[in-house]
Amino acid sequence: MKKITCILVLLFCGSAYAQTPVFKNIYKARAEEMFTKIWTHYRIDSFPGLFSEHYPSGKQVNLDYFEGAVVHEKKVSFLWPFSGMFSAANVLVKYPDLRDRYTQYLDSLTIGVLAYRDTVRIPSGYQAYPVALEKADRYYDDNALVCIDYLEAYFNTKDPLYVKKAVEVFHFIESGWDENLQGGVYWLEGHKDQKPACSNGMATLAALKLYEATHEVAYLNWGKRFYKWMHARLRNHDAIYYNDIKMDGTQNATYYTYNTGSMLEAAVLLYRFTGDRTYLYEARLVAKNAFTFFSTPNKGEFRFRIDLPWFVTVLFRGYEALYKVDHNPTYVNAIASDLDLAWKLSKDQYGFLTAKWATDQESKEKPKWLLDEACIAELYGRLGFLNIK
Repeated sequence: MKKITCILVLLFCGSAYAQTPVFKNIYKARAEEMFTKIWTHYRIDSFPGLFSEHYPSGKQVNLDYFEGAVVHEKKVSFLWPFSGMFSAANVLVKYPDLRDRYTQYLDSLTIGVLAYRDTVRIPSGYQAYPVALEKADRYYDDNALVCIDYLEAYFNTKDPLYVKKAVEVFHFIESGWDENLQGGVYWLEGHKDQKPACSNGMATLAALKLYEATHEVAYLNWGKRFYKWMHARLRNHDAIYYNDIKMDGTQNATYYTYNTGSMLEAAVLLYRFTGDRTYLYEARLVAKNAFTFFSTPNKGEFRFRIDLPWFVTVLFRGYEALYKVDHNPTYVNAIASDLDLAWKLSKDQYGFLTAKWATDQESKEKPKWLLDEACIAELYGRLGFLNIK
């Protein structure tokens, strides 16, 4: 439910292409290239384990993804963009020949994220900025991202400590649930003005991945509970998800790719865990309608509306999950095609991609946001695994 004011229209081919081994090797190489470049340029020596919000840093950049007033860029990044690197490392560590190297990166990131862990307020949770530097708000969507990252790290390493950490985070998320509007959590702790798709969609995934890790039915029930609430309160008649609902019941008819993407992945997970084909039918409907809603046919091609690269990455995760069930490459290929075009046309002088993959010179000269770059490493890492024919 982060505030994004611009939407860029991008071009991709409407037809699927075959992903040959050559493409897979290119994708893996691009993922590594981007991850290494970020690690080299964004890391801050004076704050071990943490990153700058932008590169080049030192320029005054306003951040508009918080409750209330615009925030100026600070000494280190906020938690949301940091989590992008955690997610990217979790993908790259899956490659057998990269495991040793990226396990070290993963270890560093799991230490770094603890800088955001606040144990003074009960229950413990992760605040938006490092605790040692200032007191900050604790967002439920941020905490769900941390929970998911911990669980992905567990799936990769089988270290039970990651599950323990994820359980603690989920306890914080649970504490935000109340029966106003018949359930759901808010955007951030202490602000009871809205219940957004970002917090509740990511909480759905966090609960379901906790179930996958622990096999405890309580987490499956939490996943179903969040999913049912999202379906009832924020799904429109086309199976696209509203951004949020106000406490008077008014739905905010703003649509971002990641809100629908989180529910697409959740539907696939629920189908996998329960065998209930109702969830699979819903996943197919959401996938098809999201593809139609966020793109427009134009002379035999599509104009695809990219709201934010990381948002599209979350949608891609949903398409990836469905592809592993249906083996229909249309949706993942569409995003891959757009990404390949951006890789070719939107790089700046340092090799980083512009915000929203714009190709104009002005965009190339602006500082690049950590989250915009980290998700490129994740996307290419995920594409390199898919055996698309």
